Amino acid sequence: MISIRNTCKDPHFNLALEEYAVKYLDPKEDYIILWQNEPSVIIGRNQNTIEEINAKYIKDFDINVVRRLSGGGAVYHDLGNLNFTFVVNNEKDSVSNFKKFTEPVISALEKFGIKAEFSGRNDITIDGKKFSGNAQYYHKNRLLHHGTILFNSDLSVVANALNVKMDKIASKGIKSVRSRVTNVYPYLENKITIEEFKATLLKFLTGDENYSEKELILKQEDLDIIQNLMDERYLKWEWNYGASPEFDIQKSMRFDGGKLELNLDVKDGVIKGIKIFGDFFGNRDVCELEAILRDINYKEEDIREALDFTEFSQFFSAITKDNFIECMFY
Repeated sequence: MISIRNTCKDPHFNLALEEYAVKYLDPKEDYIILWQNEPSVIIGRNQNTIEEINAKYIKDFDINVVRRLSGGGAVYHDLGNLNFTFVVNNEKDSVSNFKKFTEPVISALEKFGIKAEFSGRNDITIDGKKFSGNAQYYHKNRLLHHGTILFNSDLSVVANALNVKMDKIASKGIKSVRSRVTNVYPYLENKITIEEFKATLLKFLTGDENYSEKELILKQEDLDIIQNLMDERYLKWEWNYGASPEFDIQKSMRFDGGKLELNLDVKDGVIKGIKIFGDFFGNRDVCELEAILRDINYKEEDIREALDFTEFSQFFSAITKDNFIECMFY
């Protein structure tokens, strides 16, 4: 098992690195990556991004939102969270065998006097509380298995970032199931840093006390391909938001100018239908505004740009563009 050295905290890079490892590195070798992200929400491949995040909180606290290749639910990462990735051959005893890849984590925690257990389909728990979720992705004859370890994350942010503030949404996406969560740190008898924990964990994950002697250090040609993967996928709104399954949204808010109700049909991140209702007053028929907003990305910047080219005040009395955006997204 070869460890890949990675100190980057950018989720766009780290997810691109995973894809690079499973698609481009020597298929005769097995690899392990430990990595951390700056504050980020990582969305499952088949999820509706809008449904999973608290958009206002995400914007206010400048939290990254990035979609991964594997399925499963949305998770929050910060520098108190440690992620591990295995890239191995897609053998019969590995496919959907989450327990195989979580056992080294459980063994490492035993060294620190913590009793952890594999639970359900893809979780590791302490005292019945989840601290690790796992997912898998397959490419040709290669398997990517990755998981989280909540070591000392800010759990209040976990709750806020994934707490969707939405009146009603009907989606074909796979919704996350929220679980009781905990950190590893409070259970440590002798407190250590996440870097110390990382070093011990690597020994168990690689099965080698001298893992650093076989460590893979990325070269410039590796980084160039990873950068291309970032540019073509992980930095694109079309991947992180637009790849969401078709969904319908009903939003309503009350402002000084009256109640505003928005019904939207969104497919592949694009507004395919919108109906505007409410008890507001205006000089022009909102059907004109609905026509303007059709076929626009369900993205705040794009909606705001479209509204800038309208005589917005003619449609609503005492309801502003900012009010409209707030109702649509927050």
